[in-house]
Amino acid sequence: MIKGKADFKLWAGIGVSAFFLFLLFRSIDPDKLLSALKEMDYRYLLPALVLTFVSYFMRAVRWKYLLLPVKETRLGTLFSSTLIGYMANNLLPARLGELVRAYSLAKKENIPTPTVFATLVLDRLCDGFSVLLILVVAFFSVQLPPGMEKIQHGLVTGGYVTLALYIAVLGFLVLLTRLTDWTLGVVAKILGPFPERFRTKVLELLSSFLGGIRFPKLPGEISGIIVTSVLIWATAVWPVDLVLRSFGIALPITASMFIMVFLVFAVMVPASPGYVGTYHFACVTALSAFRIPTEKALSVALVIHAMGFFPVIVAGLFVLWRDKVSLSALSHETEVHEG
Repeated sequence: MIKGKADFKLWAGIGVSAFFLFLLFRSIDPDKLLSALKEMDYRYLLPALVLTFVSYFMRAVRWKYLLLPVKETRLGTLFSSTLIGYMANNLLPARLGELVRAYSLAKKENIPTPTVFATLVLDRLCDGFSVLLILVVAFFSVQLPPGMEKIQHGLVTGGYVTLALYIAVLGFLVLLTRLTDWTLGVVAKILGPFPERFRTKVLELLSSFLGGIRFPKLPGEISGIIVTSVLIWATAVWPVDLVLRSFGIALPITASMFIMVFLVFAVMVPASPGYVGTYHFACVTALSAFRIPTEKALSVALVIHAMGFFPVIVAGLFVLWRDKVSLSALSHETEVHEG
């Protein structure tokens, strides 16, 4: 049954990717695309690549802070599991990399897999708040070219809406942890018009979330999570700026933040492993707001995607080889735990 679901998700994702690739390449001039790639200054790639791996390493550091209430874990093990997880996300369907990442660490550190996965839920919440903050900053500060005033106005409006959403989610989480029974009661009343099965499921998920989550409480640990979150996204946005400069595109750093928001939303769309198609379409769409020619925008998208695709696959496969672990065996064990 699990294999059938995975196969369906894989083929559905491939179909989504093929659709977006068709939208991208139907009006592309291949000669202009190749010309843009040839004119690229490749000296920017090495620092961009180094920063990309620094971002992965900082993710491991933040994960260490999130695991402190559970166990003191080894940073080297955390970094290895992070690389394996991101490699798996690029090779396996349905974002199984998150489960592979959790199972890999659980096996090495002898921690229950659900407990490790709960820390990854916190990890994603940290990312969500970080991206919302980046989105707010980008929408309020990015300056689009003349003639794009309507889009600029829409961005500012989007900034206000996102800021309100950010505050609402943060407030809800605070109430959920401080006034749990009262908050669950309010949620139950809000869900009153919905079917009982749905209401029960939502309340069970919220209760399970609270039961499995142990957020660090010491000021130093919380500060570590905040600092590493800033560094994770700073070292993720900076390579985008470097790739833009390699193509002779000089835009403020807020433009790279703007592009990063589009890329983050792109990886949320169910697509083929590695987010092929959706990732490129989102990047080209973001760059079109700055009136970058389509062929050059697609060239940028191809390079940014390749930077986050091939190197981490090589690094992840090296870690598996070093640890004498099979990716197929690891993914099978992960699917068994998921089932």
